[in-house]
Amino acid sequence: MFHKEFSTEEKRKIAGFGPGDTVIYFERASEEQIRWGGNDDPEKFLTVGEEYTVKDVEIHSYHTKVFLEGIEGKFNSVSFRAK
Repeated sequence: MFHKEFSTEEKRKIAGFGPGDTVIYFERASEEQIRWGGNDDPEKFLTVGEEYTVKDVEIHSYHTKVFLEGIEGKFNSVSFRAK
């Protein structure tokens, strides 16, 4: 499994959004999606349908983590879509 630093533009190309972008939390994460990579359960922090600003995106070989402005935790990117 790799982890390397990507530019903001690379993050947008790979994940569909990057730092500073607005995303919508549109889908609850499964237990597998939460456990994969040690992500946090978004249900404890977020509301489906609400918009959030991306603080950072961390890309790994098999998953991508999303960090949000003003929210503690890291979340699986599959639960978000770009606005």
